[in-house]
Amino acid sequence: MADQTHVLFVEDDDVIREATQLALERDGFAVTAMPDGLSGLEAFRANRPDIALLDVMVPGLDGVSLCRRIRDESTVPVIMLSARADSIDVVLGLEAGADDYVTKPFDGAVLVARIRAVLRRFGHAGGERAQESGAAVTGTLAFGDLEIDTDGMEVRRAGRPVALTPTEMRLLLEFSSAPGTVLSRDKLLERVWDYGWGGDTRVVDVHVQRLRQKIGQDRIETVRGFGYKLKA
Repeated sequence: MADQTHVLFVEDDDVIREATQLALERDGFAVTAMPDGLSGLEAFRANRPDIALLDVMVPGLDGVSLCRRIRDESTVPVIMLSARADSIDVVLGLEAGADDYVTKPFDGAVLVARIRAVLRRFGHAGGERAQESGAAVTGTLAFGDLEIDTDGMEVRRAGRPVALTPTEMRLLLEFSSAPGTVLSRDKLLERVWDYGWGGDTRVVDVHVQRLRQKIGQDRIETVRGFGYKLKA
């Protein structure tokens, strides 16, 4: 298991849980599968997986609450599973700290692709993506009271450290690589979430909201009908 990517999978449906676990294991993942949120939290603390895959509607401790508990302790990537694409649970999961979501029923190949996409961006949340997007690979960028150390992957606001998840850091790096330039939601999905296909722009919107809460509400400007930009 040490050489494998370890997935924590929390799903109360026995058939889905067992079938998905087998599919992930066939693709080379090590999987710890749990039937409810409380056992999932225990497994997370005991095993410290590389990624967590959480169904929204699980007993004991629902997926959204479990995501919050995990996010309080770790920046490990989290993907939520939701039965409805238009469910409020999708937004709640993202607001709780999830990095992405997949709608049920899902194709096994699609799920694996999304997992690998999340892991890729977590594997190089800093330098490689910063270089691709044109951001300075080393040194410190300053925007008002906001300082971004692109080498050490640290952010400070008014001299105080700002804790960002790897996804939030990548999002901030995209904005800081082109301050004053409007970045569309589709472009951010492509660059930050590694989507080579169309995705749900709510993922972008919620992450921008979370980032604003940490670096200042007025630091990222909404350009209606186009996207977002970082104020230079």
